[in-house]
Amino acid sequence: MPPGLNTGDSAWVLVSTAMVLLMTPGLAFFYGGMVRAKNVLSMLFMSFVSIALVTVVWFAYGYGLAFGPDVGGAGLIGFGDLRFSDITPSMLHGQVPTFAFALFQLTFAIITVALISGSVAGRTRIGPWMVFSVIWVTLVYLPIAHWVFDPAGWISKWGVLDFAGGLVVELNSGMAGLALAVALGPSVRFRRKEPPQPSNIPFVMLGLGLLWFGWFGFNAGSAMTDGRVAVNAFLNTMIAGAVGMLTWLIIEWFRYRHFTRLGSATGALAGLVAITPSCAYVNVEGALVIGVVAAVVVSFAVTWKLVLGYDDTLDVVGVHGAGGVVGTVLIGLFATGVTASTTKGLLYGGSIALLGKQIVAVLVVAVYSFVVTYLIGKVVDRLLRMRETEEEQLAGSDEQFGSEA
Repeated sequence: MPPGLNTGDSAWVLVSTAMVLLMTPGLAFFYGGMVRAKNVLSMLFMSFVSIALVTVVWFAYGYGLAFGPDVGGAGLIGFGDLRFSDITPSMLHGQVPTFAFALFQLTFAIITVALISGSVAGRTRIGPWMVFSVIWVTLVYLPIAHWVFDPAGWISKWGVLDFAGGLVVELNSGMAGLALAVALGPSVRFRRKEPPQPSNIPFVMLGLGLLWFGWFGFNAGSAMTDGRVAVNAFLNTMIAGAVGMLTWLIIEWFRYRHFTRLGSATGALAGLVAITPSCAYVNVEGALVIGVVAAVVVSFAVTWKLVLGYDDTLDVVGVHGAGGVVGTVLIGLFATGVTASTTKGLLYGGSIALLGKQIVAVLVVAVYSFVVTYLIGKVVDRLLRMRETEEEQLAGSDEQFGSEA
């Protein structure tokens, strides 16, 4: 046993890794149930293939770029440990094996790529999507992960707080989804103003259950320990998800005088998204407020596409983009300075500096993710025709799978 190894922490990180990996199949069912029946297989596959693609990239060079030694001290990108040639099973990251830490972080990269697929559901060819995924994780995800998650990253060194990926996963996927949706243009049915037709609400609820379960590993696992920080993150994750669901149901009742299952799932997801960056920094009251605010903001954000005219098919922008902004910014108000960080938010005696840093980080990540993703999407579409033709869209994306469909 290597000196310094904590077996309890290591076991928790490994369990959390499996839980977060399960979130991607959960997302596949969540997305699959929200699309028309003729697009279900393609949505399932776009999530599952992300597991294989990102895993190969991660162990080929991705981990080294995200968590390798910082290049030049600028905090922009890492370099090293390519192909894990210099890492052995006995090497430690803190008190857990480096392999365990690398696997845990891999699952974050996987689901971030899978999340983007929801913005272009029903109008994307699978082959070009796979090419896009590899390029995107290389040029967008890995740099942002280094900025935020690596202690040498410039956003991390500046003092911005993001415990489990409000910037790296949620806002990043939301802005990338917006950029790709704009790059590929609206679908035929969006232009015709045809309403969405979820094919399988039980799939959606099953997906939500798997996502919610995995989210405990996502947030509490980010503590890299099984102690009080993990417990605080675990509790706040439960509260924010539950409050988000109930708040959405209340909003639906006042608007339409009835509840919807899809709305309840979206509300829970909004709360879970928003608590992701803040789960270890706030207390129970903060988690409750964040869940409420997230549900309210997201309930309006999902309608922006109808006003602005971009076709974010499954509301990646509205849920993950807007929810990520809410959770990241509200740290500047509700951070208690007690659990995972001593930095306090405004409402707990801190200065306005933290709030300002959180807002600047949101703006920088949003702009970088949008601009680079838009360029990648345009180039891949121009070279490989990523967007389906009108005929292909009307026939259904599952036709790409031939007789299997």
